[in-house]
Amino acid sequence: MRAVFGLVFALGLGLAGFAVYMVKGYFDQQQAALAAERAAAAQRLPTVEVVGVKNPLPYGTVITRADLKPIQYTEAFLPEGTFPGLEELFPEGEDVPRIVLRPMEPNEPVLASKITAPGGDAGISTRLDAGMRAFAISVNATSGVSGFLRPGDRVDVYWTGSVSMKGEAREVTKLIETGLELVGVDQTADKGRSEAMIARTVTVQATPQQVAKLAQAQSTGTLALSLVGLSDDAVAGAVQVDQRSLLGIVEEEAPEPQVVAAPAPAPQVCSVRTRRGAEVVEIPIPCTN
Repeated sequence: MRAVFGLVFALGLGLAGFAVYMVKGYFDQQQAALAAERAAAAQRLPTVEVVGVKNPLPYGTVITRADLKPIQYTEAFLPEGTFPGLEELFPEGEDVPRIVLRPMEPNEPVLASKITAPGGDAGISTRLDAGMRAFAISVNATSGVSGFLRPGDRVDVYWTGSVSMKGEAREVTKLIETGLELVGVDQTADKGRSEAMIARTVTVQATPQQVAKLAQAQSTGTLALSLVGLSDDAVAGAVQVDQRSLLGIVEEEAPEPQVVAAPAPAPQVCSVRTRRGAEVVEIPIPCTN
């Protein structure tokens, strides 16, 4: 019996020691995880709460409380123009609405640059930069890049008309403006529009001097647009093409006028006429003057 009791006692001590070892290992694991969490928290950047978007908001949407929610944003990378709360977003109350100018997606912070001022209109006037003017250009399927123009695109403008060169009327196509931004296509200024649409007019943003130039060009000829690539920063140089250069015809230079020498004067002949009966005789003599 004593041998059995001693064996059971030794087995119990072994199991107890193993249990203590397992518990100690668990606590050590928890302590290591807690230390790692504290280290990660120490490196984590602080966040602030701002007004964010709950639902997709396309261009022209009137913003309501139901479209918004608070979101956490890293304070160090907070973009300019955020709103900490609804009181700042609607300073005059929610009865004075604000309208979306640029599409926004869920969990995106609401920025002042993407919405109108309280009670503002989302028209083209809100899209013009300081000192710029809006000018409408008549287009069709050919001159309007087959309807693939959208607000926000940049275009080059070509003029085709008749000019007088060396006393001869010629049809000329010339690049008159480069990189003009479109602020409207027909009656829409929505940058989020993706479908192709044959427009009748496009509205560009230009300086007053460019507006005068475009108005003169549109009244004296026809205008065509060429779409500029999204990432194309190159500035097009002077471009002018007429029918002769299109066909590779080289103009012949007019021949220089030839100078013809005046003929030498004929030698002067002096004579004396005498009558001999019915006959008149002419006798040459030396000229004295």
